[in-house]
Amino acid sequence: MRTFIILTIVLLTGSRYTAQLQENKFQISKDLEQIPLWTSQMPDGSGPRGTEIITAKGSVTNISKPRLIVHQPTHPNGTAILVISGGGYAHIEMGKESTPTANWLQSEGVTAFELIYRLPSENWKSTNVPFEDAQRAMRMIRSLAKKYKFDPDKIGILGFSAGGHLAGFTSAQPDKKLYKPVDKIDSLSARPDFAGLIYPVVSMLPPNNKTHSRKSILGENPSVAEEAAFSVEKLVNSNMPVTFLAQAMDDPISSVDNSLLLYSALKKVNVKAEMHLFPTGGHGWGLGKKGSSVAAWPELFKTWMKNSGF
Repeated sequence: MRTFIILTIVLLTGSRYTAQLQENKFQISKDLEQIPLWTSQMPDGSGPRGTEIITAKGSVTNISKPRLIVHQPTHPNGTAILVISGGGYAHIEMGKESTPTANWLQSEGVTAFELIYRLPSENWKSTNVPFEDAQRAMRMIRSLAKKYKFDPDKIGILGFSAGGHLAGFTSAQPDKKLYKPVDKIDSLSARPDFAGLIYPVVSMLPPNNKTHSRKSILGENPSVAEEAAFSVEKLVNSNMPVTFLAQAMDDPISSVDNSLLLYSALKKVNVKAEMHLFPTGGHGWGLGKKGSSVAAWPELFKTWMKNSGF
């Protein structure tokens, strides 16, 4: 198979898509359907007690009910995407990442599912809980294809920062037995048909082992083998889905080397990928501030999806 990997240094001004954070307290719309990931037999314990905490800017913690929030378009175009916010596996940045992105995808005819996943530090028996939730989410979305009128072979995954790590890990390890099957849904494939990783955490190996994501999953002093087991570039295989990467070269949280490492690993196994590197933008930009170079990524992603058949 021939490899197509496009490295683009983008100097464009912003697109029209910007995150619209309300001045008042962030709230999940009551009009949106929410689907529990686990109706029973949730793996790895009962988790935190008390109500879920959502800050004014839409940062979520104390999550005991992992779920999908459905953004259903009026005229579905046949494609669905699981959208995953970051937050270093310590919180979930809905307000600036998954919610505005899901709203944008919905406006484009994509059926978008926001993932509210469990956080490893919140009294679970294992730090595997976000990976269990993402794998379960992919299977559940595939089971809902007929209901929401999308193609079960056109389901993507789109993640930001730590959510990019979660999306990458799920793309690389869709068949890894993370939990005991609980129903017929778990007989379905968890493999995304395409993946988008936006300023992602990819590697947990030196010198990229200083992120909060690595600490949240592996603790203070993991072994090199443990770091490698959660480094997506080391998990890449020829079954990985076509992949879109976007990152700023001045990212102070997750070095641009993360995208470059994954780009190189995908190239070696002939997986099609497209990478866009922006000269500035830092980290945590979501859809991108209007007028910034990074605000070009939604249109680039949209074009890439069309060219890739999704």
